[in-house]
Amino acid sequence: MLVRHAISDYLRDCGYIVVEAANSDEAATVLGEAGPQVDAILCDAQIGGSFNGFELRQWVQQHRPELQFILSGTIASAANAAAELCEQGPQLARPYEPQSVVDYIKRLLAKRAESGA
Repeated sequence: MLVRHAISDYLRDCGYIVVEAANSDEAATVLGEAGPQVDAILCDAQIGGSFNGFELRQWVQQHRPELQFILSGTIASAANAAAELCEQGPQLARPYEPQSVVDYIKRLLAKRAESGA
């Protein structure tokens, strides 16, 4: 929770609008609503709730495929996942510096803009 709040505060300080979710169930609820526009999701592989970060990424790919999904986790959590899940999208290994998250998000959104998606 402390990491989530710290990175959320940093992203807000950088001008991003941030919506936090405490677990995968809350994230799915927020993402399923017509609420705020979401461009990117930063999710820990070991998020609590009914499903983990890898499963949440699959849910997002089925229900909101336009979203950029960044999965964060330790090398161990990535190694424990099935290889096909690890290859489905961007990964961000912990530990990371807050600015590296901002840079990563900027690159993903720029790449999406270039592709016209």
